[in-house]
Amino acid sequence: MTFHTNLHRISLTQIALSNIINSVCIFTLLVINHQTTYAAEAIYPTKPIRMLVGFPPGGGADITARTIAPKLTERFQQQVIIDNRPGASGNIASELTINAKADGYTILFATIGPIVVNQSLYTNLKFDPARDLAPITRAVDSTNILVTHPSLPVKNVKELINLSKINSLTCGSSAVGGAGHLANELFNIMANTKIMNVPYKGGGPAMVDLVGGQIQMMFATAASAIPFMNSGRIRSIAVTTIKRASFLPDVPTVSESGVKGFEANNWYGVLAPLKTPRPIIDKLNKEFVAILLSPEIKTDLQKQGLDPTPSSPDEFGAYIHSEVKKWAGVVKTAHIKID
Repeated sequence: MTFHTNLHRISLTQIALSNIINSVCIFTLLVINHQTTYAAEAIYPTKPIRMLVGFPPGGGADITARTIAPKLTERFQQQVIIDNRPGASGNIASELTINAKADGYTILFATIGPIVVNQSLYTNLKFDPARDLAPITRAVDSTNILVTHPSLPVKNVKELINLSKINSLTCGSSAVGGAGHLANELFNIMANTKIMNVPYKGGGPAMVDLVGGQIQMMFATAASAIPFMNSGRIRSIAVTTIKRASFLPDVPTVSESGVKGFEANNWYGVLAPLKTPRPIIDKLNKEFVAILLSPEIKTDLQKQGLDPTPSSPDEFGAYIHSEVKKWAGVVKTAHIKID
């Protein structure tokens, strides 16, 4: 009996010792893995970074990304490669980023459309960029300008609203669901107007028709509008951001001109795959913010009609969610859908 009892005790002791050894091994592996991950994050980046852009070369997002990328290359001492993946209104680049390895070597330079609007516009979208991507920083506000043909007898927002109650007005946009179209619909909702959207295949053709008098107004990008404003071929009424644009200080906002709280901000921002480690997100944020606030880059961006608006990752995340709610309401009220 004593012999069997001792054997039983020895067996229990061996099991306990085995469990302790296994626990120590697991803990050691976890520590090693954590230290390896921490070391990798601490020396990041060690190879080139791919920055996806969901639009073709030469567009606003592409030009802005290419303005910033060389400075990021300098600061990281690693090449930042712009990878244009146009198509499906930016959805292709978003999905590629969502499915990329979350190690900081694939990031997305995106616009408002694919990040906060497309999930309301597209009925069969299988992902949600606002949920499935990690925000790094808001980058710039691409200020849109409410412009009219000079033949339209209005010089401010109140006069435009009053005229729209008497006459039917047409507003050109780059596409159904584009920033200009959404600004038009938000204006209709907030100002109680019924200005008709006329979609084109791009902002360029729409601007040509505005200059020619075939349409009467547009919520146009600064880059496309300012040359014609300067030549007197179109008239600026207001900017669509909540604050006046630094490069157009004399042009009032729509909000201060009679539609209080109006903001249709065509912003750009930087995001990464969702599970990218926070130390890498923070390092990317630090470098992007420093670049966006540098006098040289600020000047270059403002020449393109862009105002730098860097933020923390958390601030950008909160802003994205507020924008999703806002534009989902506009899309629903205006009955806009893209299948």
